[in-house]
Parts: sequence; C-alpha cells; structure tokens
Amino acid sequence: MLENVLMDAQLRADLPNQVCGVQFYPRSLRTIREIIAEEPLVCCAEITRRVCHQLGWMDALGRSKTLSASLVLRDFDRRGWITLPERRKRAATVAKPWALPDADRLPSGPVTGSLQELGPLSLVSVASKEGFRFSQSLLAHYHYRGALTAFGAQHRYLIQSSRGCLGMMSFSAAARHLRDRDDWIGWNQALRRERRHLIVNNSRFLILPEVKVPHLASHLLAMAARQLVPDFKARYGYEPVLLETFVEDGRYLGTCYRAASWLRVGQTKGRGRNDPRTEAVARKEPPPLPIKSIWIRPLGHSDRVRAVLLGKTSKALGRHV
Repeated sequence: MLENVLMDAQLRADLPNQVCGVQFYPRSLRTIREIIAEEPLVCCAEITRRVCHQLGWMDALGRSKTLSASLVLRDFDRRGWITLPERRKRAATVAKPWALPDADRLPSGPVTGSLQELGPLSLVSVASKEGFRFSQSLLAHYHYRGALTAFGAQHRYLIQSSRGCLGMMSFSAAARHLRDRDDWIGWNQALRRERRHLIVNNSRFLILPEVKVPHLASHLLAMAARQLVPDFKARYGYEPVLLETFVEDGRYLGTCYRAASWLRVGQTKGRGRNDPRTEAVARKEPPPLPIKSIWIRPLGHSDRVRAVLLGKTSKALGRHV
C-alpha cells in the first residue's frame, strides 16, 4: 500500500486530469493495474471493456468508449504506467485500394447551371457499411487528401440531388489544441479538456470535379450547420456548439466558408496532431506539414457559444465520446 501511495505522489503531476470525459485520479490508475493483474492472460480487448465499466468511461447514451479507451491504455503502457499483455501477432496485411465509386450513383455528365436549376438538395446521413464504403471510395478517388481515418464522434453526409450524388461531407473530433481557436474561445487547458467534444471538425468536404454550380459549396455548408446539431444529438446524446475546419494556404482561399458565415481566426503551425517535438525544437525546424488557415462557425450567437464552452451556462452538455 505504501508503495502505491509513493508511486501516486510521483505520478500525480503527469497524470491527466480527465480521461474519456471522466475525472482521473491516482486511484483510477490503481484500478486499471488491478484489472490487468486479475487475469494476466486476458486479452487487451477484455481489459478495455472492464476498465470502461469500472471507471465509467461511457458516452452520453451509456455505451462503453472502447475505441478511445484502448488508445488511452496503449498510451499508458508506452509511458510505463501500466503493463498490458502482449498483443497477439497477426499476419501482415496490405491495404487494398478503394474501388471506384458506383457510376450509377454519380452524375452521368457535367453538372452546371444555377442552384435553382439544380433543384432540391439533401444531406443523407451515412449510417451503413455500404454507405461508408461508398463515401470512402469518393474520397479516395476525388479528394486530394484521400480516404479518411477518424476516431471518436463522427458523422458523414452524402450530397444527394436529382442528378445523383454530388459529393460528401465528413465531421469528426476537433483538434486537441489550436492556440488561435482556443484564444478566440478564452479557454485554459482544463476547460479545453472538459469541453473540446462540443467542437466538431469539418474534416472532409468534397464536391465532385464535374459539378460546377456557383454558390453550391456555401449553400451546403449552411445546410450542414443546421442539420448536424440534431443528428449529433440523436447519435451521441449531446449537441455541438462550434464547427472548425482547416484550409490549406496556397491551395484554397476559403471563399465558400467565408460566404457561409465561417470566421478565419488564425493559422496552424504545421506540426500536426501527433508531433512529438517540444515547442522550442519545433521553432527551430521547418514545419513538417502545410500551414493551414483555421476557420470556425459558431452554431448560435458567438457570445452564447463562448458561454457554453467556458462553462458559464447551465445548458446540458452531455459527455463526450
């Protein structure tokens, strides 16, 4: 027991304050160690399930956050805080290229004219494996960044018209830390950890190259801003209050975002999500990734959105996934 107390004192400064939306204490780490020690030969997946149950790592709808939890446990293992069982070796696999999208679902030729001439548009939620594969194939063959791998809460739409599918939009977890975004909100580190789930990133926006309709992109962004809130509420049990996205400088101007009432609040440093370098080292080296402009879209009045993100309102927020 004394060893555990001393160990917790040494780790206290490094332990996260929150994990999977739940306060994390030194005793939480002891609980994880005890679960691993109960049955040393049990697989990592079962350990993850038990940890979620014991520590209450659940989303707003009561589902275990197994994906997020598995990433957390692997990180703890790398840091030496816990020792997970050896992962079972699997035969090496080669990723197969995504097949071409089904041509019958796409426009048969160029799509031009005005929005009025194009007719009604709808954003159809991707809710099946077949829909997911179709959206991935669209990205793989038509988006300059390719298919998308995203974790945590996410939602996709196919852009449907009488001419067929015109593209897709994807929304997923927000960036962990963006100085200019966080300054606009007024966040400190603790508030960011607690409420970052209320921001959703427009991680992909694709309109097929043969579609040339003026103002279509900004019109779709406005549609998505209205539709995403109830769709996220139904799927994850909480409502996002802010959207964000990145526009690569030198490639795009962000005109459609500006026309859809998005705000440019700054730019990235080109470091990426998982850059292990310290701030001091990064300042001396060229950025490994392109510099991108940061755009945000409050889903409501800016003052009200800031109040929610700063915890100054009693609005029910749910727990993130």
